[in-house]
Amino acid sequence: MTLPALPLGKLASRILDALPQTQCTRCGYPDCAGYANAIEEGQADINQCPPGGQMGAARLAQIAGFDERPLNPTFGQEGPRSVVYIDEDWCIGCTLCIDACPTDAIIGSNKRMHTVIERFCTGCELCLPVCPVDCIVLENASGTATGWSAWSPAQAQLARERYAFSGARRKRAKDEKTQAMQALAKAKLENLAAHSRIIEPQVLAQKKVIIEAAMARARAKRRTDPD
Repeated sequence: MTLPALPLGKLASRILDALPQTQCTRCGYPDCAGYANAIEEGQADINQCPPGGQMGAARLAQIAGFDERPLNPTFGQEGPRSVVYIDEDWCIGCTLCIDACPTDAIIGSNKRMHTVIERFCTGCELCLPVCPVDCIVLENASGTATGWSAWSPAQAQLARERYAFSGARRKRAKDEKTQAMQALAKAKLENLAAHSRIIEPQVLAQKKVIIEAAMARARAKRRTDPD
């Protein structure tokens, strides 16, 4: 599940623009925007993005006004840009990879084989550990080019747009599910006697008060929680 990033400051926005937008989380943050925020706030270093490689670290150092330093191996090694494909002979249609993909690059449905839209795949590898049958294979998509040399600005921009699209779609689906559940709960509450084994009017009234209070707390929590 994608976590929302904090509002970006001016420096964080410039840093975000210089990241390859894989949304891979290898930097230790939930997405590229989260990493950019952390750099601006002094909580992360400029050498934690393996997909950007040493060139990416140098770009971030220049933007942030830091000295350039080697890519931190704790977060991974620089390598070529990669994409995944699914061995359809082994795919069981579990949809776990679809849920894990930050750019909606995998399509399919429950108990139907899935496939990858290659141009949308950032090579983030988040789909690999969730596959229960190991039918997802990582492929080199940039030959000998590694780090930022393996990416073009157009590819990074497309990945960023796909991530935003995916986040909006997931939020919309979550909101629709919440609204459906609220409507169902309201309908049952309005006719509680028909949906309960309790027949005593006083006990039913007390239960209704408890349920209404719980629903009010849930609504209040949704208003204060970030999207």
